[in-house]
Amino acid sequence: MDFSLTPDQEALRGLAAQIVGDVCTPEHKKNISATESGTDLDLWRALADAGLAAIHLPESVGGGGYGWLEAAIVLAEIGRVAAPVPALAVMALAAPALAGHPHLLDGVAAGTTIVTAAMHEPVGDVWAPTTTVTDGRITGTKVCVAHGLLASRFVVTAADGLYVVDAAAQGVTVEREDTTSGVPDAMVTFTGAAAEKVGGTDAVEALLMRAQSAACVMIAASCQSALGLTAEYARTRQQFDKAIATFQAVSQRAGDAYIDTEAVRLTAWQAAWRLDRGVSCAAELLTAKFWASEGGWRVMHAAHHLHGGVGVDRDYPLHQYFLNHKQLELLVGSATPSLQRLGGLLANEPV
Repeated sequence: MDFSLTPDQEALRGLAAQIVGDVCTPEHKKNISATESGTDLDLWRALADAGLAAIHLPESVGGGGYGWLEAAIVLAEIGRVAAPVPALAVMALAAPALAGHPHLLDGVAAGTTIVTAAMHEPVGDVWAPTTTVTDGRITGTKVCVAHGLLASRFVVTAADGLYVVDAAAQGVTVEREDTTSGVPDAMVTFTGAAAEKVGGTDAVEALLMRAQSAACVMIAASCQSALGLTAEYARTRQQFDKAIATFQAVSQRAGDAYIDTEAVRLTAWQAAWRLDRGVSCAAELLTAKFWASEGGWRVMHAAHHLHGGVGVDRDYPLHQYFLNHKQLELLVGSATPSLQRLGGLLANEPV
C-alpha cells in the first residue's frame, strides 16, 4: 500500500508543520505549561485562521470540507512537535460528532469555541458506557476529559448513544484533574443535566474509532521526532573520543527503535486511510492502537536510555514526547485492552 501524500496533502502537511513548528520551541512550551490552562489558545486560533482546525468539517459550518485523512495529517504535525493545543479534543472527538448539528458548532471553526468529548468513566470499559439519560436528563461521571476546563460543551457517551451537554448547564460540575502531560484534564459530573441526543450507539463507536486513529497518528509522529532527537544525539555525543552511534549496543537499540517506529507509522496510517475511505477498519484500528501503545512505549524508553541523563532534563524536548505518548497510549484503551478487543473481533469472525 502506498502511503505517499498527494501534492495537496503534502502542501497541507507543510503548512501545518510551519505554523506549529515556528511557535513550539522548548522555551515557548515551557512558558505555556506554566499557565493556568497549559494550553496555547493563540496558536490554536492561528491554526483556525489557516483553516486547519476545522479542515474536515462541512463548508456549511466554516470547515474545509475535507476528509479524515486531512485531519489526521494536521493532527500528526501537532503531535510531531507536542503542540499544547486542543486539537485532539476538537478535531478528532467532539466537532465531527456535531457536524450534523450546525447550531452546536458556532465558533468552533474560528477557534474561539472549544468543544470536547467525555468518554472515560472512573471504572469500566470505555466501549460500554454506563452513563444514563432519562427524559432528556443525563447522569454519570466522566474522567480525563481533554481540555474540559476550557470547553463550552461536552459530547458525552451514554449507554444508548451520544449526547451534547452545555458546560454551563445546571447539573454539570467540572473539576480540574492535573495530568503528567502538564495540560490539565477535567472530571465532569452530570447530575440530571439537560442533554440533546446527537447520535445512537453507532455514533459512540464512530467517536471512539476516531479517537483511536488520532492517538495512533499523533504517537507515530511523536516516535519519529523522538527517534530523530536520539539519532542526532548519538551522532554528536562523544565517549572515548568516538561518537556513541559507533558503539554496537547503541546502534542495535536505535535500530530496534526505528523498526518499532515504522510499525507504529504504517499501522496508524493504514487504519487512518481505511477510516477515511469508509471501509471496514475496526481490527486495523485495534492493531494500530496496540502498536502505538506497545511499540511506542519501547521507542520512548529506548530514546531515554540512549540519551542518558540528558533524556530526563525537562528543558530538553524529549520528555514531552514521552509524557504525551503515555497519555495517548491510555486513550480508549492501551495495549492489553486493545489486544483483548481485537481477539474478540477475530474470534467472532465467521469461518
